[in-house]
Amino acid sequence: MQYPSLAVGAFLAAALVLVPLPWHWRARNIGTLSIIAWLFVVNIIYGINAIVWDTNVSNPAPVWCDITTKLIIGANTALPLATMCVCKHLELLSSKRQVRFDHVDKQRRIIFDAAICFGIPLIFMALHYIVQGHRYDIVENFGCQPATYFSIEGIIIVWLPPLVFATATLIYAALALYHFLCRRMNFAAHLQNANSALTTHRYLRLMAMAVTEIVWGTALTAFNLYNNVNSGLRPWTSWQDVHSDWLRVDLFAFIELSPSFIKSMFLLWWAMPASAYIFFLFFGFSQEVRKEYGKIIKAFQKHVLRQSVKDVSFHGSDLPSARQTSWSKDCTYPLGASCWRRKVIQRELSVTLYSNSV
Repeated sequence: MQYPSLAVGAFLAAALVLVPLPWHWRARNIGTLSIIAWLFVVNIIYGINAIVWDTNVSNPAPVWCDITTKLIIGANTALPLATMCVCKHLELLSSKRQVRFDHVDKQRRIIFDAAICFGIPLIFMALHYIVQGHRYDIVENFGCQPATYFSIEGIIIVWLPPLVFATATLIYAALALYHFLCRRMNFAAHLQNANSALTTHRYLRLMAMAVTEIVWGTALTAFNLYNNVNSGLRPWTSWQDVHSDWLRVDLFAFIELSPSFIKSMFLLWWAMPASAYIFFLFFGFSQEVRKEYGKIIKAFQKHVLRQSVKDVSFHGSDLPSARQTSWSKDCTYPLGASCWRRKVIQRELSVTLYSNSV
């Protein structure tokens, strides 16, 4: 492969973004679940494209390109919407407004967030056809890419909505941070009174993730918009004119592209894997996910390695474990026992174990 880092980076991003999935699934946080879903799908698409179109511009899978290019358009809108839902929930939770978290309210919120994070992107995927001048483009090493008729209508349908949703996300995040600062002294008690599963640490981590993702994504969306507008806009004259050669597939080999365009392609392509890495950095090392690591390791030992995974327990005794009685670097026990008493403690421990077994 000419650029093996493309496929490796995309597949690694798709795998890492799934790591916090079990915890977010139990929490039924549709905003973060949709971020995981869209990042996973797009990075899988990117990884497959990097393999199939490595050093070539053939067109072996037209149906694949038709589907994946629409999903890429949907993801550009879905990710800002998902972060907006996360910040909207955090703002509501931290505000002084009456918040209920009973079963009916949770179900209503799940339906609303699912409609926002998946329903609205489907609408924009359909609207993209209005400004789809031809079927799609194929760029060497990057695979099939969405084709957009660069016009005012194209800006309104493709690039403006993510910027609007990003602005709404930042507004909700600013309000959530303001509410937090106003009641930071008793914020943990406020979360408990609201019957929320969030802690102060989780609250701040969610907000920091959403803001980081939206700032990163918005900067690249604005950069992409500038690149397309800088070369000039075309007038959207009529439906027949724009779609007159709709079945055309444009092929772009690296040798035909300018170095600046190739650099821009690399930057914009790595946006999705980088977003997955950012998400993993915020949630891949949290306490909840570390517990999931332990469960996975135990399951692997039990079902794959066929090892017995048992917790050490003593019937009828409350003795410290071997780790608790081990020596520290200064040669003292955690309870303050000195080194010369080691043999005495070991003898007492063995006697106690023997008496319990009898």
